[in-house]
Amino acid sequence: MIKIGIIGGAGYTAGELIRLLLNHPDAEIVFVNSSSNAGNKITDVHSGLYGETNLVFTNELPLKDINLLFFCTAHGDTKKFLDSHSVPETVKIIDLSTDYRIESDEHNFVYGLPELNRRRICSAQRIANPGCFATCIQLGVLPLAKHLMLNKELHVNAITGSTGAGVKPSATSHFSWRNDNISIYKPFTHQHLGEITQSLKQLQNSFDASINFIPVRGNFSRGIFTSIYMDCKVELNEIKRMYAEYYDDHSFTHITDTNPDLKQVVNTNKCLLHLEKHGDKLLIISVIDNLLKGASGQAVHNMNLLFGLEETVGLHLKPSAF
Repeated sequence: MIKIGIIGGAGYTAGELIRLLLNHPDAEIVFVNSSSNAGNKITDVHSGLYGETNLVFTNELPLKDINLLFFCTAHGDTKKFLDSHSVPETVKIIDLSTDYRIESDEHNFVYGLPELNRRRICSAQRIANPGCFATCIQLGVLPLAKHLMLNKELHVNAITGSTGAGVKPSATSHFSWRNDNISIYKPFTHQHLGEITQSLKQLQNSFDASINFIPVRGNFSRGIFTSIYMDCKVELNEIKRMYAEYYDDHSFTHITDTNPDLKQVVNTNKCLLHLEKHGDKLLIISVIDNLLKGASGQAVHNMNLLFGLEETVGLHLKPSAF
């Protein structure tokens, strides 16, 4: 049994992580730390878990009692915590913040995209869980990078649900603004571009093309729908073969011949990919649930790999029937 602690337990990703771990046959949550909610029941914050747990938030840190520590903290806070606390060497770490996604000689975190780094993840001690946009975009183009085909500009438009902005209300996340609305933010400058470029260079060292990324706020709660296009003269059948070969032994990424809908992946750990050619333009559609495949589901996937479990354990999740 994997004994688990969670730092930062009040946000959306933490709520989804707790839900997954409560139903995971090899996981036991020892503590959920939240200084602002210490003493309150988990279900006071994550009301969807009523009837599933009697856990209470704590401000204590019994790190010696666990095997694995998840960080569901605000960006910057994981590094602050590790700089100020001594985590036992026996405790593995999975960080869902941005703090360690760019690999460096200054830390020992492995970038936790299983479809890219599965072997490294299996033998790692600390994992930096990828960003949600980064996951969706990378899964759309990794096979092309493997075949050294990313030599032209990538054009990316991706729309995300309001949960991507976190649980804390803001001017652009409350219902009266978000509903019946759509808007662009951080065009060409989004923080996930660094980790995307890092991964593509890992497969294609020569990659130096522009990623023209336009992130869009959607008027729905969860999911990411990404469309990517680029110049490409290779025939569609050959491209489909490359994608099928790349993802053949990966459990959660699937190639579909029909144009996917967002609802097909919401509440699952799946990524659906669809490929089309229009003349010399290649169109790639990639869809995921931002809270699961883009965050907590991927974190549990990484946990399974870290502890030698079959990678789909605890992640057989199904979308809504309608």
